[in-house]
Amino acid sequence: MAAPLNQTMPHHLPFFITAPGETDVLFIAMAILVLLGVIGIGVFYFKLHALPEHMAHRGQKVQLEIVAVLALIALFTHNHLFWIAGLLLALIPLPDFTTPLTSIAHSLNRIACAVEPALPAPPPAQQRPTPTSDQPVGEQGV
Repeated sequence: MAAPLNQTMPHHLPFFITAPGETDVLFIAMAILVLLGVIGIGVFYFKLHALPEHMAHRGQKVQLEIVAVLALIALFTHNHLFWIAGLLLALIPLPDFTTPLTSIAHSLNRIACAVEPALPAPPPAQQRPTPTSDQPVGEQGV
């Protein structure tokens, strides 16, 4: 004999209520959605965190290294001030001091290698007067 149904139970159940022993499709769909959402937010966070480094690639190597270090410090300490400082440093073009100094050094090297330095001439030897027989040895050339 079949068990009598509860009189307070609705006759039509919503789609998200599953029968015993069946697969819960809504749970699986929500689990996949949450997993994709967490991965998507993580990818967005790391892309946003690497933004100053990507912006600093157009600058000098020193500027890129400083911005990269600031971004890493901000990532590990969760202190946003380092990230903002790195972003501002990536936006501001630094003056290039090394290229002119390197050019000067190469020019000086070419000049130094092209012209052999002349050795200085030895000073002229002082001629000592020859001693005469009428002068004592201590008073010669004075």
